[in-house]
Parts: sequence; structure tokens; C-alpha cells
Amino acid sequence: MQENAIEIRDLSKIYKLYDNKKDRLKEAFSITRKRYHKDFYALKNINLKVRKGAIIGFLGRNGAGKSTLLKVITGVLTPTSGEMIVNGRISALIELGAGFNNDYTGMENIYHYGTLMGFTKDEMNKKIDEIVNFADIGDFIYQPVKNYSSGMFARLAFSVAINIEPEILIVDEILSVGDFVFQHKCFNKFNEMMEKGVTILYVTHSTQQVLNYCNEAVFMKNGEIIYQSTDVKSVVFEYEKSLRNTETKVEEDKEIQELKKEEIDKNKEINEKRMGTHEAYIKSLKITGKSELLKECEENTLISGDRVKFVFDIFSQRDFKNIVLGVSILSVSGDTIWGDNTLRDFPNQGLKKGENRIEVEFDLNIVSGDYMVYVGLADLTNERVELDQRWPIERISIISLQSIPLGKVYAPAKIKFY
Repeated sequence: MQENAIEIRDLSKIYKLYDNKKDRLKEAFSITRKRYHKDFYALKNINLKVRKGAIIGFLGRNGAGKSTLLKVITGVLTPTSGEMIVNGRISALIELGAGFNNDYTGMENIYHYGTLMGFTKDEMNKKIDEIVNFADIGDFIYQPVKNYSSGMFARLAFSVAINIEPEILIVDEILSVGDFVFQHKCFNKFNEMMEKGVTILYVTHSTQQVLNYCNEAVFMKNGEIIYQSTDVKSVVFEYEKSLRNTETKVEEDKEIQELKKEEIDKNKEINEKRMGTHEAYIKSLKITGKSELLKECEENTLISGDRVKFVFDIFSQRDFKNIVLGVSILSVSGDTIWGDNTLRDFPNQGLKKGENRIEVEFDLNIVSGDYMVYVGLADLTNERVELDQRWPIERISIISLQSIPLGKVYAPAKIKFY
């Protein structure tokens, strides 16, 4: 039977809350042991088993207890009651800069952190090149880390944490400060570590990241584990359902209810996966191109190199101050070929109650083949909330007028002989 990396039984973390400082003193010196405090359960009767080699995503609103639980697992916090067994060396990225000295350079901090984890200088010398290369911060590695941006700090901290041979890696939202390219690099590293049997616990508000990279998920609320499963989609669904139930209720007439019932159906022909609160949802996608040759082609057939337009019709049940729409094209095998979102040009764009339309226009520099269009709509007003994820929303076929022998990018070369 496979040994678990972590086992937690009936674990609770209780804080004493006092109305004022005097009550704390009264309780301390009370002869009758009268209570002047209220118990606040940051964690309540947590039972959790973590398989070795799992990548577990922890979901929940702010204050749900996710970070507190990870701090207890790493030993930063002591539980009030309960049992916990940890099998393996832990490397944790819980707070930006934890374990680092701000006055040290990046290079000095690498050795400093290694010492804290029990490595000798000779052992760290063998790891230094890999750490520096993965962090990829150039000559800043020789500068004091107090001069680093949060993104640079995250790069260095993550690089150190993954290269000290952890058996359990704990990451608490630190990757949210990194750029997209570095995040993608980190998640690829997660997969490599999982194949080596490393267990990863990852806290995030991004359900999309949990769906893409985790093989198990935990939904927490008010200090308790509400749902845990290897069926990641079902956990995401429960989490998003709780967000929908706690948001401002929106009155809907029968016409809108029927419209939603009809429009939110999945595209069964392409096995569409659909999730989100659906307070705003993507009704339809219309795909057009400029080439005259398309008049003779079937629907959703496009020409490589053509200027194409994706038109999304969206219905919103209320006003949203800040949303993002992301679109990507994937091969039938699941490889991402192209993607973009609205944040670059419209970082603070909202939706009005009722009908909305978003147009995405771009040059389709992709070689011939069959592809899937994925789209996601999210609310960024406070913490990120997925409104509607359609994976995929549509299938497209691309025809190339010139054959490209290698790759997926349609960029025919002009060749001359002299």
C-alpha cells in the first residue's frame, strides 16, 4: 500500500479573540478562570490524506483557512489540537521573502537558505548553476534582494525551493506575482517533480490553473474542508457554486431563465466541458475571415495567414467593473498553438447588464489541420471568479495554400538561389 506524504486527523487551530486589552488581563489574573474571550476556529476538525506524488490545488475564498493549514503543515504554526504525520523533506513558498535576508545578495541568500535546510556549502555548490539558470534574473543575482521586484523575488525563491531536493513542495500563491512565461515554466517543473514522486500542495484562486495542472483538489470554507477529490472538475464546480451562492442575488424573469437554460447547454458534438458561475455567460461564437476563398468552404473553415475575427456574444445578469476574456486555439491532441486575452489593451474593461459583444481579430498564422477554440470569461473586480469557461467552444479547420514541412506556424519563407 502506498505511503501517504501527509496525514492529518481532527486538527484544529483556535485563536482567542478579545474585545479589548483589559479583557486579556482580566482573564489572565482571574481566580475563577472566567473566560473573557471568544474562540475563533481558523481550522476546524481537519482530516486530510495526501498521496505521495500528488499535485493538490487548494481552493477557497480569502480567510477560508488554506494558508493557515499550509503553515501548520510546514511547522510555522502549531495546531491547537489534532494529529499530523509528515513523511518527507518540506520546501515551502508561503510568504514572499521567507527564509531570505534582505541585506544579502541573491547569491548569498541561495547559500543561506541551503544552510537553513541542512545542506553544506559543497552540496550547494553542486546545485548553484541550476538554481541561477532557472531563476534567470541575470546580474541581479549579485545585488541585495531588497532591491528586487516582487517578480524577481518570486523567481529566485521558487528556483531555490525546487532545487533543494524536496519531497513535499508547498506553494501559497507566490506564483501570482510572476510573469506568465515564468508561471508556465514553473508548472512544467511541477510535472517533472511529480514524475519523480514529489508531492505538491498549491494554493490559488485560479480554478483554471487547478484544472490544468492538478490531479487532486481541496475546497475549503470557514476553516473546514468542504470537499476533496481526485475528480478536480467536481471540486471546482462546488467551489464556483459556493461563490455564486454568496454573491449578490440577481432576480431573473422567466424569459431570461429559459434563455440561460438553452444557451448554457454544452456543445455535445465536441465534448465541451463548461463551468463557472454563469452570472455572465458566452452565448455564441461567430468566426469570420476576409479571404474570398472562404465563400466556397464549409462553416468554420479558415485559410492560413488570413485575417480572422472571433465575435463573442455575451449575456450578463448584472454590471461588472472589471472582466477578462481569454481565447486560445489548441490542437486536437491538446497542445496550445495560440492564445491571447483582453487585459493588454483593456485592463479595466467591464460588462453592462444585458447583451454585450467582444470581437477578437488576429492573423491566423497556423498551418492546416483541425483545431479547437477554447474561451474563458472571468470577473477580476475583487478576487478572480470564473464566470464561464467553455473548453472547447468550437472546432475549426484550417487550410494552408502553401505546405509547411515542419511546425505549426504558417510563415512561408521566400527562397532565392544565386
